[in-house]
Amino acid sequence: MKRPSTFINVAMTADGKIDTFERRGSAISSARDKERVDRLRAESDAVLVGGSTLLGEDPKLTVRSEALRAERIARGLPPNPVKVGVVTIANLKPESDFLNFGPARVVIFTTNRTSNGQFEMLRARGVEIFVHERPRVDLELMMRTLREIGVNRLMVEGGGTMNFELLKLGLVDEITAYVAPLIFGGANAPTLADSLGVAREAAIRLQLLDVEKWDDGGVVLRYKIENR
Repeated sequence: MKRPSTFINVAMTADGKIDTFERRGSAISSARDKERVDRLRAESDAVLVGGSTLLGEDPKLTVRSEALRAERIARGLPPNPVKVGVVTIANLKPESDFLNFGPARVVIFTTNRTSNGQFEMLRARGVEIFVHERPRVDLELMMRTLREIGVNRLMVEGGGTMNFELLKLGLVDEITAYVAPLIFGGANAPTLADSLGVAREAAIRLQLLDVEKWDDGGVVLRYKIENR
């Protein structure tokens, strides 16, 4: 299947949490890690988030550094990567940062459970919408579509359910994780890979590519997904 080269990027605590049990987008990244993430975005054609992150956190998904935006423009690229939202029911607010903070091309994959009124609002704001006639977005079809519209390098910024579903389908090539010197705990706090999980014999295997130990107490890990 032709699809973008895809990597997941996360900031997580030492106990593997990407947020607290409150699920309010708690800060985990250090200042240095925010710079790292900004460069990863600048080097990507698109940045993707799942429905919980899209509706719950309303991310901007833009490149913060003016210098990095200028580098993109010098390479003949738009200042920001394409924003991609994957959500079963696209109940975004008209004033949301995801839709309006930019400039950036905005693409949403959703289902026919989204109302016609929402479709009209999104299209009026220039959003490109791909509607899948099924209960949930077909992630394999989504990946093929992204490649067809010019996305060659895709950065995934969660959340945990989206990460796991992409990993389970073999749609991810690498994982980059900043591990912060924090512990959130909480049985219901989200992790890097949520959803139902798999049995031990079906575990997704990783090959460690790189480790960086930072003065802020954090560690950056980079893994390759092993072929199954």
